[in-house]
Amino acid sequence: MQAFTRHVISIISNIPHGKVTTYGIIAASAGNHCGARQVARILHSSSGKYNLPWHRVVNVKGEISPRKSMSHLTQKQLLKAEDVSLINGRVDLEQFLWIP
Repeated sequence: MQAFTRHVISIISNIPHGKVTTYGIIAASAGNHCGARQVARILHSSSGKYNLPWHRVVNVKGEISPRKSMSHLTQKQLLKAEDVSLINGRVDLEQFLWIP
């Protein structure tokens, strides 16, 4: 496993309950400010294997991206269960953003 991947997994693992962060913030914190898409791929391939809180990662606008798998609905439910509110499909990043 590459160092960037290890660092991304570590960052995602540490997102606190009731907080979110973005793909870009994770990428920059792991050492690649242009690696947001790579973070998404790591999240997709490693969430189950490493029991990552994937639902706490949103895009730069605080939005949850719709997916064919419909997992975005699960993501909304999981965030709601952590008292992270969505208004018009967006998380209020001023209130809920976590920066590693």
